[in-house]
Amino acid sequence: MSNNSNTIAAIIAGAAVGAAIGILFAPDKGSKTRAKIKEGIDDAKHNLQDSFQASSEVLREKFTGATQNLDGTLNDLLSNVSHKTEEVITFLESKLADLKAQNAKLQK
Repeated sequence: MSNNSNTIAAIIAGAAVGAAIGILFAPDKGSKTRAKIKEGIDDAKHNLQDSFQASSEVLREKFTGATQNLDGTLNDLLSNVSHKTEEVITFLESKLADLKAQNAKLQK
């Protein structure tokens, strides 16, 4: 994700620099050149905002997915622990019954 973000940012920065250099060397009046530079900066700003929003959405989706996976894993773990607890209780009750039977035999 970070690599993609860096690549997108580099492409946008390169495009902005290229557009600015192209505008600066174009044979236009100063006011037109400034207007074109401002327009180029505005376009770059909007592109950067769009990239940021897209990256934010991807991160949000991944975080949501990770949270759901964690919730599912936790529920599975709790379910397994609950089943194991029941098995342990059943085993201990069985052993207690055996010990009571042995104790009853010894007391006769």
